[in-house]
Amino acid sequence: MSFGIRFRALGRRRYQHVGYVADGISRADAERELTYTLEQVRRGEWRPAAEFVPSDHRVVPTFHEAATDWFEARRIEGGREGRGLSMAAEMSLRWQLQNHLLPHFAKLSLDAIGPEEVDRWRRSKVREGRLNATSINTCLRTLSSILEQAVEYGQLDRNAAKGRRRRLPAVKPNRTYLDRADYIAALLDAAGDLDRDGRVKPYRRALLAVLVLAGLRIDEALRLSWQHVDLARGIVHVPGTKTAAAERAVNLLPLLRDELAAHAAARDDRPPNAFVFATGTGGKQSATNIRRRVLATAVERANARLAASGTGRLPEGLTPHSLRRTFASLLYALGEAPPFVMAQMGHTSPNLALAIYAKEMDRRDGERERLRALVEGTDWATTGTEAVRSSDEGFTSPTGLAKKGL
Repeated sequence: MSFGIRFRALGRRRYQHVGYVADGISRADAERELTYTLEQVRRGEWRPAAEFVPSDHRVVPTFHEAATDWFEARRIEGGREGRGLSMAAEMSLRWQLQNHLLPHFAKLSLDAIGPEEVDRWRRSKVREGRLNATSINTCLRTLSSILEQAVEYGQLDRNAAKGRRRRLPAVKPNRTYLDRADYIAALLDAAGDLDRDGRVKPYRRALLAVLVLAGLRIDEALRLSWQHVDLARGIVHVPGTKTAAAERAVNLLPLLRDELAAHAAARDDRPPNAFVFATGTGGKQSATNIRRRVLATAVERANARLAASGTGRLPEGLTPHSLRRTFASLLYALGEAPPFVMAQMGHTSPNLALAIYAKEMDRRDGERERLRALVEGTDWATTGTEAVRSSDEGFTSPTGLAKKGL
């Protein structure tokens, strides 16, 4: 990692290398150097380090220097409305640079990175076998973005990483989701078992219900506070953290409304800014812990339930995002149109919505009706979930909250 400064002087954009972190140079040093240099420019005292170089001479930085400059600009000015990257986006870029791009390209000057060098890096990643095609292509797009900036700055004549010929063939991802009512019921019931066995206040069933029945991303669910949950109106307000479309109001399905009402009733001391799914000390849950200790364990128990009833197993490789896709499936089972589903999920592209829509519209086995009955809290199967259903009394959740009373 190194630091450099950019400024405009004598009618041109200028780049000046300050030094490497390994040599003790810090951001504060770079900021002081920039302040000093700008003052020189203001007084008309600044001159290039090489005063008598040919007019067509250009200083070509190393990839390490260029990547550092590019990353800092993205970190500060990227993201939604130029307000900086989200934590997840910043971590992703750091991972790409530190683990995969810098080890190969760091010491090369930008003009030494041609198509052959880019292809050599790509082939090395394929041989390592640590990254799939999608991840390799993601790193290539980052490399291309860094080199494109160098082209714009006049440091390069062409971007060697640009174009489809540098990319690996796209591999269709295995997008899993739950498309059967008994699968959803088994997962939620298994999470309820974990709540009863746990030593902290119950939250697992309600959390998985939010992922399945509201389609929140895992970080959106873990950042959710009680001020965002409007049980009276049946809405969850999701603050925007990823894109402008991510900020949205999700309509609560009847079953989820009951689950959140039960969860709220068990937390009568909750302040508005408290996390809905807080740790025992009131902090934010770790997404990694939720994946490993909640979802994975609930899947294991749900499979045991399903095996006992002879109804198969949940799809392999379920993730929190699988549950988000499940929400799209549920909305189509309720007969919702793709534009509404996109708005509820916070999508800007219809591709995923239409792909799931096509599958849902092709159903001929009555599962759409069972899914509809499940989320509306009506009788959908002889076994059902843990919930008690009565045609006279409406739907009663495991905690005793009657649907008609909400």
